[in-house]
Amino acid sequence: MVAALTDSPAVVLVGPRQSGKTTLALDLVDERHGLYLDLESELDRRKLLEPEAWLAAHQDRLVVLDEIHRIPDLFPLLRGLIDRARRARRRTGLYLLLGSASLELLRHSGETLAGRVAHVELGPFDVLEVGAAATETLWLRGGFPDSFLARSHAASLAWRRSFIRSYLERDVALFGPRIPAETLRRFWTMLAHLQGGLLNATALARNLGVDVKTAARYLDLLVDLLLVRRLPPWHANVGKRLVKSPKVYVRDSGLVHALLDIADRDALLSHPVLGGSWEGFVVENLLAAGGDRVTGHYYRTSGGAEIDLVLAFDDGRLWAIEIKRGATPKVDRGFHEACRDLEPARRLVVCPTDEPFSLGDGIEAVPLATLARQLAKA
Repeated sequence: MVAALTDSPAVVLVGPRQSGKTTLALDLVDERHGLYLDLESELDRRKLLEPEAWLAAHQDRLVVLDEIHRIPDLFPLLRGLIDRARRARRRTGLYLLLGSASLELLRHSGETLAGRVAHVELGPFDVLEVGAAATETLWLRGGFPDSFLARSHAASLAWRRSFIRSYLERDVALFGPRIPAETLRRFWTMLAHLQGGLLNATALARNLGVDVKTAARYLDLLVDLLLVRRLPPWHANVGKRLVKSPKVYVRDSGLVHALLDIADRDALLSHPVLGGSWEGFVVENLLAAGGDRVTGHYYRTSGGAEIDLVLAFDDGRLWAIEIKRGATPKVDRGFHEACRDLEPARRLVVCPTDEPFSLGDGIEAVPLATLARQLAKA
């Protein structure tokens, strides 16, 4: 984000609530002697009763506007102020805009501030931030700072339950259509049970008692709030019938466990969601480590060839990643077939091992933290 502010007049920082956006922004305000406005605060909103005059008077400082989606009419005004600052040869580091919903905020900023804004996503803690020794705790509790740093597993679970309730009762009403909180909670819990499975909107709608378009709208909302990920299939011209439905993950593993009432590690290890939870956790951490240089997909054919995660680099390279929970993994025939189809630069199995080791046939077994470090440097 600091690099983006160095290169761009405005930066949009998106991420789910409680992921640390405001803390990071306040640190920058202190460091750069900037100004911070919380647009959920009535007192701060009053400062913008005449927004152009107020903002123009502070163009010599970094201005942070938190929860910018509250006043979308500011975007055209910011465009004019940025252009005015450019003429005065102040071209970068003017505005940091924070928001909790990606698509709506990106749409407003992209349409109005085209060529003047960079976009950065800040997720919860990942394994590179907390260290390899804390991998299991991070998986159980998830990466939201207050959950991960809680004094006990019970306190962490209580925080996550409160977080879920707050989103259902407050944030959904801000960003989406009026949806009964209990209905959306059931839907979110269904997705947690489905963790890592193929999206079947018809089945979800039937189980929820709504039509398919309504279920799709609920899913779009949770994706927009950065709480759910749709992992798209990798499309390749391999002369085989490919599975085309996306896979669906609740992005934070701690929220998966809270939605399913999984209180501790023992309960998790005996729960049917174990494999899907670990897979989603690995997917999120690797995509966070890769940043903008990689996109994530999965690969599956109707004949059974499958790769859990295909990382596509911007230079055309592919890494094929199988995700296993066991410390002594065995690679299925489907992974070998899929690798013959795609010819990836690396063939990897992520599993809870302490050190990398070879599985033969050019396949490496690696710990999650090791692969995340390699990916960050690749």
